[in-house]
Amino acid sequence: MSPTRMSKIESAIRVVLEFNKAFNRHDVANMILLMSDDCVIEHAEPAPNGTVYSGKEVITQYWQDFFHASPHAHIEIEEVFGFGIRCIMRWRYHWVDAAGKKRDVRGVDIFQVRDGVICGKLSYVKG
Repeated sequence: MSPTRMSKIESAIRVVLEFNKAFNRHDVANMILLMSDDCVIEHAEPAPNGTVYSGKEVITQYWQDFFHASPHAHIEIEEVFGFGIRCIMRWRYHWVDAAGKKRDVRGVDIFQVRDGVICGKLSYVKG
């Protein structure tokens, strides 16, 4: 593999890792800086097809609402790897439910990275 191609793969992984760090800080501003203006994310809920959010303004509101509803949200990365412009991250999501009970679920995000920013994020959760 050429050094340029390997650099692009590593770059995509680095962007996704930075995004996850911002997520765990609940730092929506920095999460959005790591996303393209035309970014599209597909959340896993509601099943079976999830919900699609498009554009920075809509996605910003989504993340703000998400962290408001889940102030203990934290993602533990189990594995991350890249394939060109794609980056796959297996994770375990931890939160505290309304009754105060610690909960977690496992899933996968498929990211698309273009020009050093995330332009797509598809989320899948084990059911």
